Amino acid sequence: MAKNIQSLERAAAVLRLLAGGERRLGLSDIASSLGLAKATAHGILRTLQAEGFVEQEAASGRYQLGAELLRLGNSYLDVHELRSRALVWTDDLARSSGESVHLGVLHQGGVLIVHHVFRPDDSRQVLEVGAMQPLHCTALGKVLCAFDPVAHNEAIEGRRPSLTARTVTLPVPFEAELAAVRERGWASDVEETWDGVSAVAAPIRDRHGMAVGAIAVTGASERLGVPGAAAGAAGRPEAAGVRPDLAAAVRDCARGVSRDIGNGRF
Repeated sequence: MAKNIQSLERAAAVLRLLAGGERRLGLSDIASSLGLAKATAHGILRTLQAEGFVEQEAASGRYQLGAELLRLGNSYLDVHELRSRALVWTDDLARSSGESVHLGVLHQGGVLIVHHVFRPDDSRQVLEVGAMQPLHCTALGKVLCAFDPVAHNEAIEGRRPSLTARTVTLPVPFEAELAAVRERGWASDVEETWDGVSAVAAPIRDRHGMAVGAIAVTGASERLGVPGAAAGAAGRPEAAGVRPDLAAAVRDCARGVSRDIGNGRF
């Protein structure tokens, strides 16, 4: 019988210790509780921190569970469950808005489309389930970046290519856009990804309040946009570029799905 790998067993023990009892623990507390030398415990913690499974508080130096572990463990919903919970809500949103609806989740540095409801008309459309969208310029991606620290880090550390004349690529205006998304609770994409196409998206939150996905309405800018809306300074799209009633409808849809998966905040 193959032997267990001691370093993995010790790392698992550290995570279990941080998951129970006090919220934050110092290096000495962790080492003594697990019967480890300080140098050994520190090496394990540094590795877990580099992978995002553990975070260290700057002021006190104490350790706590990281966002990546929460994503992979208790807080991250199975994609199939998320999709099944969203089916009725997204169908209703497509019918009421008259536009396409997408459900997306963070995947490999981008947004993976896991559900797509066609625009309810007779036009020819292509199913986009399985397609990847960029994080930095799509409405779905910006919502995830604004409310999910892992998505945010991936967007900041990754490439942010300019796809249209309106794509925001520089760090400062990008962070300003994310701050605005957090404040209003939804994100817009006014021709930042595709010319002539706009979108508005809102986050889906689980019972822990973490953003585990996002829902977006996507369509022609002439239908989704506010008549006469113009790009802001340096080509930055303004939030007013999308219709307020669509933003409200998308938020209501995302809140409905959130309630169904256990978020009692709304």
